Amino acid sequence: MSTFQTVKPSTLSRDGFVAAFADIYEHSPWVAEKAFDLGQDASIDEIETLHQRMSDILLSADHQSQLALINAHPDLAGKAAVQGQLTAASTEEQSGAGIHQCTAEEFQRFTELNDAYKAKFKFPFIMAVKGSNRHQILAAFETRIHNSADTEFKCALAEINKIALFRLLTL
Repeated sequence: MSTFQTVKPSTLSRDGFVAAFADIYEHSPWVAEKAFDLGQDASIDEIETLHQRMSDILLSADHQSQLALINAHPDLAGKAAVQGQLTAASTEEQSGAGIHQCTAEEFQRFTELNDAYKAKFKFPFIMAVKGSNRHQILAAFETRIHNSADTEFKCALAEINKIALFRLLTL
């Protein structure tokens, strides 16, 4: 089990806990609020334990809350990225995957895929891009766009939980 390097969750007040973990799930502090409300003990000082708690909260939330969280995520290589309007975590994640190094043609392909994906599924394509490169991301995009809406909704939630773990591991 891994422990946090910069924070000890079990010692935080509710406000401190929410401040520390509010953006683990993109623009969705309600996940951190519910995680705190489940009670504090030393077990949540382990990254995997807190991640499991937060993952379970997302997966047990109602459909509308889940959809709102999915929709809080930016498009990969989208306008927000180009205009520098991403959260710090999203900027770092997309940069780490080399998205900022896309050619004009690759940006165009991302735009086409983002538009087609959102037209089909009514939410943005979500992928935990850490450890991937822009070519792998485009390949995943081109494969997943053929999935059913139910499959992609579940996939988006799974990818969001992966992103959350990557973010927790930085703390």
